[in-house]
Amino acid sequence: MSRPIPLRSLLSAPAASFEQPFEMLEACHERVHRMLDLLGRLRTHLAGHGADAQAAQAARDVMRYFDQAAPLHHQDEELHVFPPLLAQGDEGVAAVVKRLQADHVAMERNWAAARAVLVRVAEAQLQRLAPDDEAALDTFAALYGDHIQAEEGIAYPAAQALLDPDTVARAGEEMMRRRGVR
Repeated sequence: MSRPIPLRSLLSAPAASFEQPFEMLEACHERVHRMLDLLGRLRTHLAGHGADAQAAQAARDVMRYFDQAAPLHHQDEELHVFPPLLAQGDEGVAAVVKRLQADHVAMERNWAAARAVLVRVAEAQLQRLAPDDEAALDTFAALYGDHIQAEEGIAYPAAQALLDPDTVARAGEEMMRRRGVR
């Protein structure tokens, strides 16, 4: 009998509000970490149990997050965080932002390969991960560590220092509208 992958602790989200957009962005990062943790647990589960019902559900959960929430998060950053940082003239910060933008492109490209693996797991077409499958998942997951650290350590604080409260409030409202919240 297979042991279920514990999903509850991985799917619960930190509380944040669109009234505090930077807190919301950081809460999204926490969910990214949780989903990458779930992906790691899924990989371990597959090695011992194959693509059973728990594995299929975990694969669907990871796909749902990176198909829906992650692109919106990246859009939030591309629209509300990065432009003022590129416009403000600090070459060091601008270089970080350009790297973060390139990361977003790489994340999207590498998500396609990782997602293809997860689709096969969700559809019980893949019982064990082949080396190419492992590599696709590794490549995708590896993009996030330095990326999140640079956003939270450099980009977000720099943007918060530049943006007035009304601009931040408008950003939060736009983030809500994109998600159909209100």
